[in-house]
Amino acid sequence: MKLSNLVQAKRFLWTLGFFKIPLIFFCRPKIHEINDKKCVIKIPFRRRVKNHVNSMYIGALTVGADLVGGLLAMRHIEKTEKKIVLIFKNIHADYLKRVQGDAYFTCNDGIKVREAVQLAAETGERQNVPVDITVTVPSQSGDEPVAKYTLTLSIKDKG
Repeated sequence: MKLSNLVQAKRFLWTLGFFKIPLIFFCRPKIHEINDKKCVIKIPFRRRVKNHVNSMYIGALTVGADLVGGLLAMRHIEKTEKKIVLIFKNIHADYLKRVQGDAYFTCNDGIKVREAVQLAAETGERQNVPVDITVTVPSQSGDEPVAKYTLTLSIKDKG
């Protein structure tokens, strides 16, 4: 697994979705940006992610939030070369507007995640860190958030 550059991250995401988590593959997310501080993912607004009122289904929104936080954590975990396992412990979501266009999921908590991963690698103890994710739809409301998530990332060195 390599998440050190955008091309490798895109290949990893496709492989993860196709072989391990088919729901990810079904939503067809695209990585727009990934670095040590930030990750941005887009889920296109297509028929397969719509609900009965022609907005994005809550499940597709949750897939995007999970991915953007998870990929950022995996990027930092990869650098430790240890067997650190991640899972999301809980989730809090605020839906501010209906999502009726391509949704962009942004997580800017890379530094906080990196510190938690380093602490887990050093101590071997479970670390819980809340990550904030903002969802925007540029075609609908510019940079104004349409949803906000807070997911608690739980990481532990299993090595």
